[in-house]
Amino acid sequence: QVQLVESGGGLVQAGGSLRLSCAASGRTFSSHAMGWFRQAPGKEREFVSAISWSGSSTYYADSVKGRFTISRDNAKNTVYLQMNSLKPEDTAVYYCAASTPFRRTAVDTANRQGFYAYWGQGTQVTVSS
Repeated sequence: QVQLVESGGGLVQAGGSLRLSCAASGRTFSSHAMGWFRQAPGKEREFVSAISWSGSSTYYADSVKGRFTISRDNAKNTVYLQMNSLKPEDTAVYYCAASTPFRRTAVDTANRQGFYAYWGQGTQVTVSS
């Protein structure tokens, strides 16, 4: 079982930056692919970014490509989402997710909610115009 706790959300002006963190429990973090999803009010949860368990592959939604960067620090059991050039449309609750161990990622799987077995509670990001 993996428990995930997100942090780093908040209120920021358009054009600003935030870094989200997701801390994972347990000793198997380095074997889990990790993802970030978001859900805006009245909308379905959508994929934002993912990183393979090895860290060698990363994936991004077109809407955040070039602005957001995902990374992981296996020594700290933490995955990060650096968000730059934030826009009001980035306002959402951001969720961290983890796959089962050693699950291989691909561009057409890492963006699916069903790929992930564990979810955090979310952190609110609000971007003002």
